[in-house]
Amino acid sequence: MLLTMGSFAQVGGSGSVYDSSVIPAKRMPQQNEFWNKSYNFPAKPRNQWEVGVSTGIFTISGDVAARTFTAPNFAVHVRKAFGYVFSLRLQYMNTVGKGMNWLASHNYAKNTAWSSKYNAPMVLYGNPTTIGYTVPSRGTTQDNVFYNYKTKVQDLGLQGIVTLNNIRFHKQKTGIVIYGGGGVGATLYNSAVNALDANSNPYTTLFNGITTSGYKNRKDVLKALKDGMDKTYETPAQNQGDRRPKIGKNTLKPSGTVLAGVAFKLGKRVNLAIEDRWTFTKDDLLDGQQWQENPTGDAALTGDFDSYNYASIGLNFNLGAKSVEPLWWQNPLDYAYDELMNHRNVKIPKMECPDADGDGVCDHLDREPNTPAGCPVNTHGVTADTDGDGVPDCKDKELITPTSCQPVDADGVGHCPDPACCNRLDSLIKAGGGGKLCPTDYPSLTFKGKGPALSADNKAMLSTCAAKLKGSPTCSITVTGYSGTSKASQNNCNKRVEAIRKYLVETGGISNDRITTNCEVNEGNENTVDIKSN
Repeated sequence: MLLTMGSFAQVGGSGSVYDSSVIPAKRMPQQNEFWNKSYNFPAKPRNQWEVGVSTGIFTISGDVAARTFTAPNFAVHVRKAFGYVFSLRLQYMNTVGKGMNWLASHNYAKNTAWSSKYNAPMVLYGNPTTIGYTVPSRGTTQDNVFYNYKTKVQDLGLQGIVTLNNIRFHKQKTGIVIYGGGGVGATLYNSAVNALDANSNPYTTLFNGITTSGYKNRKDVLKALKDGMDKTYETPAQNQGDRRPKIGKNTLKPSGTVLAGVAFKLGKRVNLAIEDRWTFTKDDLLDGQQWQENPTGDAALTGDFDSYNYASIGLNFNLGAKSVEPLWWQNPLDYAYDELMNHRNVKIPKMECPDADGDGVCDHLDREPNTPAGCPVNTHGVTADTDGDGVPDCKDKELITPTSCQPVDADGVGHCPDPACCNRLDSLIKAGGGGKLCPTDYPSLTFKGKGPALSADNKAMLSTCAAKLKGSPTCSITVTGYSGTSKASQNNCNKRVEAIRKYLVETGGISNDRITTNCEVNEGNENTVDIKSN
């Protein structure tokens, strides 16, 4: 439905989709629906009629060579658009066509326009070797003639015209329109030949003299004919007689037309058109000749129908008040592109987005429905909690609380245990230990990558650690890892210290209650785990 997407060449002002003066009354209901945004398409506007006049070169394509320049030739028309591409044109044409052969002919007995004036042998159809073929006697005088004609043609036709380039995707307007089309009509014609001079005598001496003079050049022959003949065309040419309808002396024939042209805009109401038009009739006598001479000397029908061409230049004028230009000059995409750019008729639906906690995130998307007032949130409605202690940063008085000091109070402040140095004396081995301190030279383990897997070196150091603990059965240790503030880093730290505890219990044979694990945030290297005596 590309042809009806837009309505006018301009969107605002006079003659636009918002100008009711160019909308016919019968289309106003649709226009009102468009204005009320209940229908997407504006009504087609009233557009101007085109009237035009042209003149040009008229030639007949037939059995006799045409002469190019003839006069007077003119055509007038009226045209109306029925859409942005298709229009109808009613055209009347009045022209004159002339022609003359430069080669002489003598087998013209079948053409009464010439045989009645000149001495021609009677030659029948057929081949000289067949029965019934009459050969002229050797004593018969035979005149030569030069076929010519003057034909007056009137034509009335209705043509459908298709515009080829007014729908443009990358440019609003154009000053040039290319078009083509075809149609049907009626042709009236009347042909005559110039067979006699001013004294009504045949041109026998002139024609025979040119034939025997040895002229071989077309230009010289035509000049001799022009100089020796008048311009009366007094003899009616061979015609269809009563077999075809006539209006006066003119033969009436139906015809078909094809055409192509280009128009150049000179102003809002005037344009210049260059056009070529071919018209076909089922008639072989537009040039007054339907016979041809073959090499055997016979007169035979040509079998080809005549046609005529009108190559013209003309001026066209747009008529009509309270109307836009003819639609073939307008781009129907103008309105559609304007709407895409400016969104005049876009309907914006009412937003339904309840937000109970007022954090700017709709309840159905909010992952934290009860965000404290004044706390910034992410796109999911969740407040930031850097140390993961459950108190949002906007309310946390201790922004980074170590894991060992959690849980925290309502202000995000933790309660850390006393340092190990304060309980050093509690680590004395009193029973069976001989009063010795617990071992303090436990190793530190290093992890590679991001996982909790124990390397061979780590397992060897843990075996040494287990031996020391077995030698001091009342001593215990703390396995301390380090992590960043992210949940992933803390999770990885927990997995590593748990892997060490599990190895000491299951492989080293150390009691689980003698081992404490801990992860500290931002206190050391994340790839290092320390083992310390309690």
